[in-house]
Amino acid sequence: MEKRDLRKLTLLHSNDMHGDFMSERIDNVLVGGVSMLSGYIDKVRKEEENVVYVIAGDMFRGSIIDSEYRGISTIEIVNMLSPDVVTLGNHEVDYGIAHLLFIEKLAKFPIINSNLYIKTNHSRLFKPYLIEKVGGIKILYIGILTEEVIAQTKQENLIGSIVDVYEAAKEIGRICNAYNKEDIDFTVLLTHIGFEEDKKLASILDPSWGVDIIIGGHSHTFMEQPETVNGIVIAQAGTGADQVGRFDIIIDKDNNCIHEWKWQAIPINSSHCPVDKDLEDIILHYHEKTHEKFARIITRFNRSLKHPARNQETELGNLCADVVADSLGLDIMLFASGSIRKQELGPIVTLKDFKECFPFDDKIFRIKLTKKQIEKAFSTILGKELDSHTEFYQVSKGFKVNYSKKLNKITNITLENQPLDDNHIYSVGMQEYHFNNIEEFIGITKKEAEANSPIRVISTSCCDVLEEAFMAARLADSKVEGRIVVE
Repeated sequence: MEKRDLRKLTLLHSNDMHGDFMSERIDNVLVGGVSMLSGYIDKVRKEEENVVYVIAGDMFRGSIIDSEYRGISTIEIVNMLSPDVVTLGNHEVDYGIAHLLFIEKLAKFPIINSNLYIKTNHSRLFKPYLIEKVGGIKILYIGILTEEVIAQTKQENLIGSIVDVYEAAKEIGRICNAYNKEDIDFTVLLTHIGFEEDKKLASILDPSWGVDIIIGGHSHTFMEQPETVNGIVIAQAGTGADQVGRFDIIIDKDNNCIHEWKWQAIPINSSHCPVDKDLEDIILHYHEKTHEKFARIITRFNRSLKHPARNQETELGNLCADVVADSLGLDIMLFASGSIRKQELGPIVTLKDFKECFPFDDKIFRIKLTKKQIEKAFSTILGKELDSHTEFYQVSKGFKVNYSKKLNKITNITLENQPLDDNHIYSVGMQEYHFNNIEEFIGITKKEAEANSPIRVISTSCCDVLEEAFMAARLADSKVEGRIVVE
């Protein structure tokens, strides 16, 4: 029997790091942080012959070190990790497309994305793919991000994007077809669309395109083992820098496919991950620069307020919605659950805690809606599958809504214990990102809202409203009250 050409490859992968640079001590063991992640990657690079490390989006947002330097610090830190390739996540566009293109110039690693383009001539903003040869194995990487997770770019009138996974599949096929002459041994999709969308994408890819693995992000999925759909292995490594995904793969070069593979989520901790001292020094430099500025105490809550999930009413969410509605004189505040980025806050709240909890400082828009439009909005919000990335809202006190999944409709909706009035127009607050995507998120068009009353910006800074109210409050508290009930 003719001997096949089999080569071993170790593929390490991260996603949704969100500026999670610092280690924390848990039960006397240091856990997470990029200095130990770097130490582990370097260790594997020395132990194994053919090693690649990739990042599937969302390096940015989530820490003071990232936001204070608008991602420049993050790029310097990720440069030290020396990834082979990185694809974009939705939060890479948070500081604007122009700033992202500037930051790309600082990166010492390739950033790929196949579907962000300039509308006027359809030119891509980034290289869509990368071909890398490692130990004689020719690897094709393709980067994918669909419009569902880059709603932020709707503020950029000249930027377009692929709309859905079906168009993304066509784009993948186009690239795979164009580079067949390269005799690709191993094809990796780096996506940032969420685990469920990854499975949908895998199911519609033509097997002849030769896609072997999808390394995903966005949904922050922690896995026991990867899932295989349509012969394509799909993996994700949760969120932050507390773990890294590891594939040990045997590549069949004769047949350009995976011969066998093993995967594990490697915990990053001091028990087996050495510290990269050079990278640690860089992180501590940024930490010291930001610590003094952000150590100021803003307030003390009565207790720690929880925000355990974005798809349900929460203590912290109720407080935020109440503060904005009271401060700005709104009938109803729709405070975006996803704009609260910590699972709890307090009882002592420093400026650092505050900035990390509320990294997106949007304007607040006031729109006027009728009873029927409010009912339509909540039918749209609550009629979706309420998963960890659903656009969900915390509502201000006095407003209550009950929704029946079985009946697929609202069964009760009141304001100050009274049914909504058919003849009244209600003032509703929304943050800018959500206002810009109002039709998609709540099913109401800007034109429909404008017909009731002129749309106004009533605050240029949501964070200013929150910070001022928190500073003025004495031992603020909030509870889950059943403002939104889904049955």
